[in-house]
Amino acid sequence: MHNNDKPLPKPPAPRHPSFIAPYGAVPGNDAKPDEAPPQYTEEHATTEQILNDIAGATADGRIDLNLDSKLCRTLSLLIDRNGPKQRNSDRPLSITPPAYTDQTECHICLNIVIQVVGSRGDVQPFVALGNELQRHGHRVRLATHDTFADFVLESGLEFYPIGGDPTELMAYMVKNPGLIPSIKSLRAGDIQKKRLMIAEMLEGCWRSCKEPDPLNQQPFVADAIIANPPSFAHVHCAQALGIPLHLMFTMPWSGTKYFCHPLANINANNSGISTAVANQISFMAVEWMTWQGLGDIINTWRQSLDLEDIPFSEGAGLLETLQIPFTYCWSPALVPKPLDWPDYIDVCGFFFRDIPQYTPEPGLGAFLRNGPAPIYIGFGSIVIDDADKLTAILVDAVKETGVRAIISKGWSKLGANQPADSDIYYLGDCPHEWLFQQVTAVIHHGGAGTTACGLLNGKPTAIVPFFGECVPSTRSIPNVSNANTASQPFWGTMVHAAGAGPMPIPQKMLDSQNLSHAIRYCLTPGALAAARGMAEKMRQENGVRQAVNSFHANLPLDKMGCDIIPGLPAAWSYKMGSQHLKLSKAAVEILTDSGRVKWVDLKGYESQPIDIQRRRWDPLTAVISSGFKMYAGMVTSAADIVIKPAQVLMADRPNTGDPNSVGNSNTQALEDPIYGRCAGLDVPSGNQNRRNHKSRAGAAFAGSAGAFGDVFKTLTKGFYLDIPHALEEGMRVAPRLYGGEVYDPGPVTGWKSGGIAAGKNFSHGILEGVGGLVMSPVRGAKKDGTVGAAKGLGIGVLNLTTKVTSGTLGLLTFTSQGAYKSLRASMRRDTRRTIKQSKQAEGVAILREGKQRVDVGAVLRIFDHQVAQKPERK
Repeated sequence: MHNNDKPLPKPPAPRHPSFIAPYGAVPGNDAKPDEAPPQYTEEHATTEQILNDIAGATADGRIDLNLDSKLCRTLSLLIDRNGPKQRNSDRPLSITPPAYTDQTECHICLNIVIQVVGSRGDVQPFVALGNELQRHGHRVRLATHDTFADFVLESGLEFYPIGGDPTELMAYMVKNPGLIPSIKSLRAGDIQKKRLMIAEMLEGCWRSCKEPDPLNQQPFVADAIIANPPSFAHVHCAQALGIPLHLMFTMPWSGTKYFCHPLANINANNSGISTAVANQISFMAVEWMTWQGLGDIINTWRQSLDLEDIPFSEGAGLLETLQIPFTYCWSPALVPKPLDWPDYIDVCGFFFRDIPQYTPEPGLGAFLRNGPAPIYIGFGSIVIDDADKLTAILVDAVKETGVRAIISKGWSKLGANQPADSDIYYLGDCPHEWLFQQVTAVIHHGGAGTTACGLLNGKPTAIVPFFGECVPSTRSIPNVSNANTASQPFWGTMVHAAGAGPMPIPQKMLDSQNLSHAIRYCLTPGALAAARGMAEKMRQENGVRQAVNSFHANLPLDKMGCDIIPGLPAAWSYKMGSQHLKLSKAAVEILTDSGRVKWVDLKGYESQPIDIQRRRWDPLTAVISSGFKMYAGMVTSAADIVIKPAQVLMADRPNTGDPNSVGNSNTQALEDPIYGRCAGLDVPSGNQNRRNHKSRAGAAFAGSAGAFGDVFKTLTKGFYLDIPHALEEGMRVAPRLYGGEVYDPGPVTGWKSGGIAAGKNFSHGILEGVGGLVMSPVRGAKKDGTVGAAKGLGIGVLNLTTKVTSGTLGLLTFTSQGAYKSLRASMRRDTRRTIKQSKQAEGVAILREGKQRVDVGAVLRIFDHQVAQKPERK
């Protein structure tokens, strides 16, 4: 089947993967309409300083994290060396998915929106997940790029378009395989285009949570969100709706000491920082840089959702701070779950859909019958600049090894200019589940889904990653699986570590010689045995089912159900005296129609509220940072007095310098349909010009006046609200500096919760501050005698200062903070109003169409009984 004049390489013995060196690619790091992200100055270094900290930022976008840099050393101080408290560090690595009992089964039928950004390979696992969720009675909507509409709808799931072009995204990622865009991309304007795309997808993801089905106009409001991390809108949509969020992904995204972030290449430089800490730094640094590129877009978009801006210090690491549940869809037999991942993170196995029915095209069937089983070569959704050159490399390698091959044309149209060949068949779209049963080995770009399908069928696998151009090296940490790669090279190195394939070959290093070597490697008995062994382990897993169990296990089910109609999710809250009834959309429609409940007495129910707060470290930095924030806000607002009118006046000027631009350069012009008008040409009438001039002048004046008012608003809020609140928080958390515990009086969402928090904090501050002055020396004396008593006295004095000050000051700051939030909420109602309208429309549709059988009489009787019992509850 192949030439034997060259010795076959011996595959390594299967083992757990060791520390893997870097590749790197991140979709969507460049992001906000029209312009580069601003350089944040509040409490942080500028972009220029960050780039100076990154050694080896090359023309192709590769990055190296310099551990000796100021950024990395600062981040190292923020790492919790103790790790998650709920996990036993002595427990062996788990190479099986987590076991869940029947008690985690969800008996509530939810509206679930799954938000996915990426290629078809990223979308396909979530199709399988959606189908499994449907089997549990949930209504599932998959929100992704428009181009995948048919693929999603044919699977039986609902589809919602979020915008964005995956072809353009993949082409950008191939050109820019790291976090830093190449100079060529900067000059070509790729960054501005991607920022516009991100803004479009953020808005599309939000609409997917509350808009009717675009095909049949069936109302929909999400009760829970599942998303992959690059969709970016997930946590913000969940906060706006007050619903659970669960993230799922095919590559490591959660910080751990056992392996590095897939997008980072660590450069130790004799820094003295341990490997474990360096790995954790890599996750923090990548998140920090991602937020540098996305923070302004996200905060601008959050304003349209009536949400407050996320503090820059909280944007990176937000998912970890909020402890958002995470499920990784890879086999724990291939990459076990790290010991320091908390219990809300699971590794459940690969997601496989049901094998689709497929009849091969006549040419493919004849090719398979007329010779030995071929190998498969394909790069799926990767968009390659020079497809002919790559095709020539593939053909030469196939000829050199003497094998037969099926080459997938993919999005790059490989083989488009090649003549017919009896040993090579160029294939269009074909399900891998069927195709990989017909071949002897697979060579591909290293997507998680393709890798999983090849291993499940026991096929040796060679991977040619397109995102990241480094050759991996190895280091070992005992008893752990390590990965320092992006998704494609990540799986390439994992497969090699398991013995089922050669080391990955970065695309820019690919030639016919090293590809021939990889093909021969895959045909060895050792590689075949390793692949078959991995297949046996994977067949014992059911990743999709385990992921659904993980999703259900992390839901607050006791808070999600309707108190009147079992099995339906609560969407409204109705107050009866001191009690609150959780009511579903259908129950509210019945009760309002009967006159038992008035709409004015109903509030939107949040089954899992999300409260994002700025974390403080000590009183000094808290006051300084808050003061700097006030100053920066005033400077920005003062500049806007001039900038905003200029932007308005220039918005409708024809752009003659850019042949690719449309006549109007504002955002709305980009959203208008191009059909029926000449692209790049806009000639308004004379009357329209005069009207536009007057409206622009008015808008310019309004913008300037608004910015002038913002100066005083920022000054007032900062001086009377933010700085005192920062001082109180700094005092309250100060005991952490000397080993004490920090008291949390609870979230402040309005004037009521603000008053409650003020009372709790005052009581705690006085009790602990004054009482601690006596008790701390006593406790110290019992532990360490006279020395302990002296230490205890010192701690008591510190507690008296910090806790009493915090408690006293908190009487003002917590109440004022609560009053401010109540006032802000009363003035920003648009988002809540649209959510209310969407919920009401869905309730009407549920009853009208009878999609859920509801006994109206039983609903009324149960409600009347609840009302009758109200006095007894008091």
